[in-house]
Amino acid sequence: MPRIRTLVLVLAGGAGGRLELLTHRRAKPAVAFAGTHRLIDFPLSNCLNSGLGDVWVAQQFNPHSISDHLANGRAWDLDRTSGGLMVLHPSQGNEGAEGFQSGTAEVVHSNASLIREFAPQALVVVSADAVYKLDYDALVDEHMETGADVTMVTTEVEPDDAGRYGVVQAAGGRVRDYVYKPDEPEGNVIANEVFVFAPEPLLGTLDGLAEEDGELEDLGHRLLPRLVDAGNVREHRFVDYWRDVGTIPAYWQAHAELTGDEPPIDLDDPGWPILTHATSHRASAQVLVGADLDRVLLAPGSRVAGTVERSVIGRGAVVEAGATVRDAVVLPGAVVRSGATVERAVLDQAVDVRADVGAAGGEIALVGVEATVDAPVPAGGRYPQEDDAQR
Repeated sequence: MPRIRTLVLVLAGGAGGRLELLTHRRAKPAVAFAGTHRLIDFPLSNCLNSGLGDVWVAQQFNPHSISDHLANGRAWDLDRTSGGLMVLHPSQGNEGAEGFQSGTAEVVHSNASLIREFAPQALVVVSADAVYKLDYDALVDEHMETGADVTMVTTEVEPDDAGRYGVVQAAGGRVRDYVYKPDEPEGNVIANEVFVFAPEPLLGTLDGLAEEDGELEDLGHRLLPRLVDAGNVREHRFVDYWRDVGTIPAYWQAHAELTGDEPPIDLDDPGWPILTHATSHRASAQVLVGADLDRVLLAPGSRVAGTVERSVIGRGAVVEAGATVRDAVVLPGAVVRSGATVERAVLDQAVDVRADVGAAGGEIALVGVEATVDAPVPAGGRYPQEDDAQR
């Protein structure tokens, strides 16, 4: 049986404002995760493990932060003579294009001619800001069997969080209603930003919407409601582990789950590994005499001489003797100096912490990239302040 001609489009351009300081210098998909990975590694590894080799990555904000990581796609077996990885840059053509500034639907529409030239039978469109494992190829098979215009992957979230997403009403596998980021959501089943489209219904609808109003915005604003109204959208209910880490509390919580007694996702599962491109090869992690560790993930090149509990320590990060780190996420290259305590906090790359950050039981504190902390940062604090960080 001939294989279904499938194209995967990874939307990797979100500004990620809800991640605050973590996305001031990088796109959200380039944010580090679990000490060793980036968020974009999840959809790219899903492509590899699903056997899908035609993958386009659409950039927008801070594209250099993704380009450096993608390199030529070798980490995910996408460095091919024919097909493989193609990076779609923010501005294309020679007519003064302004880049993909109107949202994810505009990203797709801006590349309609390329998609039509590729002529996929199925177009998989995914975001790059969630932690999960999913067989995209099996999803495509299901989509083709049903003859749907769209198959949207749905999952259940906490009722208080549903309003952050597109909320779905479905019966018998058919999507009856879709409302994007409602103020008062009806239910907690949401579209988790993984879609399989029949290309022509998608592109034709985008063409029509663009003629009505040039602003296409995100997929959920007008495109998906229009397709749902047409009556041929189906859901695939996803019941395995899925976490949107697009806020600081959610990002911190996902790491806390990794350091628990039973981590809900295995990034090194031989049957479905989450692969990454390491910009530099580091030596083994070092645990020095006098160090005290309990439920810690240590990335290569990290060095711990102090006390670390229920935390993730990234590549090349250092916890000096006399320092304490509890319930924290320490990104690559950060240093916690002797005498400092970091608790319920996220430390961005290459920060230098010389005073206490966060507090037990408090809201999550955050320190931005390359900052030097000379004075205490309270529970829930941000350092530097947003205005300072943008200068």
